Amino acid sequence: MSGGTRLALCSYAATLLAACALLPLVSPATWILQAALLLALVTGVGMLARRVPLARPLTVAVQALAALLLLTLRFAREQAVAGMIPGPQAFHHLGQLLQTGGEDVGRYAIPAPLSDGIRLMLVGGVLLIGLAVDALAVTYRSAAPAGLPLLALYSVAAGLSGGAADWYFLPAAAGYLILLLAEGRDRLSQWGRVFGGAPRTPGRDAGDGPSAPVRTGRRIGAVAVVVAALVPYGLPTLSSGLLDGAGAGVGSGSGDGGTISAVNPLVSLRDSLNVNQDRQVMSYRTTTEDTQELYLRIVSLDEFDGTAWKPAQRHIQAVPDTFPDPIGLGSDVRRTEIRTRISAADWYAQDWLPMPYPASKVSIEGNWRYEPLGRTLVGDHGQNTRGAQYDVTSLIVQPTADQLANAPEAPEALRREFTEVPESLPPEVAQKALEVTEGSANDYERAVKLQDWFAVSGGFTYDTQVQVGSGSAAIARFLKDKEGFCVHFSFAMAAMARTLGIPARVAVGFTPGSPQSDGSMSVGLRDAHAWPELYFEGVGWTRFEPTPNRGTTPEYTQPDSAGTDVPAVPRPSDAASSAPSAAPSASESCTVEQKKLDGCPSDPAQIAVDSDDGGFSLKAVLIVLGVLVVLAIPFLPMMWRLRVRAVRLGPHGRTDAGPAAHTLAVWQEVTDTAWDYGIAPDESQTPRKAAGRIVRLGRLDPPAEAAVHRLAAAVEQVLYAPRPRPTTGLAADAHRVAEALAASVGGPARLRALLLPRSAVRILWAAAARWTTLVTALSARRKALLRRLPRPSRPSRQSG
Repeated sequence: MSGGTRLALCSYAATLLAACALLPLVSPATWILQAALLLALVTGVGMLARRVPLARPLTVAVQALAALLLLTLRFAREQAVAGMIPGPQAFHHLGQLLQTGGEDVGRYAIPAPLSDGIRLMLVGGVLLIGLAVDALAVTYRSAAPAGLPLLALYSVAAGLSGGAADWYFLPAAAGYLILLLAEGRDRLSQWGRVFGGAPRTPGRDAGDGPSAPVRTGRRIGAVAVVVAALVPYGLPTLSSGLLDGAGAGVGSGSGDGGTISAVNPLVSLRDSLNVNQDRQVMSYRTTTEDTQELYLRIVSLDEFDGTAWKPAQRHIQAVPDTFPDPIGLGSDVRRTEIRTRISAADWYAQDWLPMPYPASKVSIEGNWRYEPLGRTLVGDHGQNTRGAQYDVTSLIVQPTADQLANAPEAPEALRREFTEVPESLPPEVAQKALEVTEGSANDYERAVKLQDWFAVSGGFTYDTQVQVGSGSAAIARFLKDKEGFCVHFSFAMAAMARTLGIPARVAVGFTPGSPQSDGSMSVGLRDAHAWPELYFEGVGWTRFEPTPNRGTTPEYTQPDSAGTDVPAVPRPSDAASSAPSAAPSASESCTVEQKKLDGCPSDPAQIAVDSDDGGFSLKAVLIVLGVLVVLAIPFLPMMWRLRVRAVRLGPHGRTDAGPAAHTLAVWQEVTDTAWDYGIAPDESQTPRKAAGRIVRLGRLDPPAEAAVHRLAAAVEQVLYAPRPRPTTGLAADAHRVAEALAASVGGPARLRALLLPRSAVRILWAAAARWTTLVTALSARRKALLRRLPRPSRPSRQSG
């Protein structure tokens, strides 16, 4: 076996041994087998490239390309060209998986379930580290620096595991020592026979045993490994789950938590928010491409006694072949029929059946009964959702703001039942509702103002350490302290709506979940959610979203802006994340919430609430383990543009300056997109003239033309209005303009705009500006230093 082959095999073994430190983090550990296979293929490609031989940088590039192709084949086969060659869709899909994996890392306790996102991060991270080790130790023949990526791999595992991976330092260190010894032997073999010194005993030849350098190296290595294994026990370690704060949750206590019963969801909400482990509840496939509105509703809590919301005792019947039309839904309201195939986990035992609302047909085996008013299915004679697979036909109802605003009064019987509030409800609840909705012309405006007050302007803070509370004063206390979580927001808004005469109830279920590599959607325990439903005649029961940055803000809560440039009423962020929630945040300014659901199958009706986390602490981990597709330099401009676009069109802050900054960022994105397609920006023009220029040169269709003019009007309002108002739908308008620009050019132009975007030159401009600033600062410092130095005195002339 040649020295290069031996080094390559030792590099492969060292990487796998170091990767074993990641085993305690995820269950099951089958990912290590997949990583071993893909790493073996990448190592083999390197061995073949060195035999050709290729230049060293080219060898590394070939291995990186092989790793990218293998990752595409495994994780984005359906989106790739010929199942293996990555294209824009494959890169987009891999990016989504990395984002989902990062969110999973933040919310799961150890050991986390092996989701597709986490699998990509693990396998891709091992391939990246293995490539670096192989390049340093084998291609460039420098094994000592190869320990740095191995150390990085172990450090990530040790930092996240909180001590669970301490003993895995031994195989990692052993792999590094094997690599060093193999390189040393290879180097010494090039000099000839190793000198071992004189025999220690008569009659023993020096060649009979290990040489002196080898024996000394073994002793030093053994001592180093023992010291390195024992020293961590004298140092502090991270003691949380996958990420700080993600394991035991927020606050004191074990965090095992309880459940939230559908009979009284306030009983153990805080404990359920702090459960240690999250699991997949169900997965589904649906015929609609837009899953953001596809909430899986379990049950409605329609009875409010002043202490808690709970489902009323109602008549149930056999499941009909086709459900009757939803109550109150008129024929003039736009609707789309979709079909969804749902598979529940074999451990998830829930009496009520999670379904998109409103469902019109359900195909499921077992003993299920139908409750007409709530349009829910409930198990009979011990029937539950454990391992159930079922098909649901449902409607996506899309009313307009005008339809809701002009809705007639609800039937008297319905109003009487769903506007009832107990006498024990503190009067300040109704008083605050009147104060918030003052000046409203109809129930729709009142509902939107309530939603906006909770989500945007009321100064509320998400905090899982707030006591759940019970009794008639719980809602009043929440309105005063302005701290709580999902159930507080939904219960309070529904109660306040009832005091205003608006029929209201609370729905409990799940947000849409996260996409998977096979095209399905995965719903976890922490995707559980509660939201208020308000009734409008002609539309029916309608979802609202008062909880800050949770789920999605319904489009119909935004006023119809047809025929005007600037919407008149601000709305909560359209880009609020609906990804699976992360660990609860306990900071004072927590901007994202989390809801957790205990999956104990012994309780018949378990509903819990979860929260989201912004996940900013994940960036370092994602940068280390997620830089998979940006290894090749030609793709850097494309990846930079994708990242900048995601930031500009993503959620914005809830501060006063947040909407204005978001508006300017979206406009910058539109002008850069036009630049990528050949329409260079002209900074001398006003936004309105720039919009007309983009429309003219880009040959935009009427919808895109209207979108770009709305954006320009929003920018002018931010720049010139004395009191600029937030504008909604900007990100959607930017996407519409980008699609129209892409449709107006040919395939080569689209490919160039993707791979070599012209606006990427901003990177060079920014680098040049920073370099100029740095040079100027250094020059000024140098001159200042020279002025401080003492000057030598000139010798005086002496007369002869």
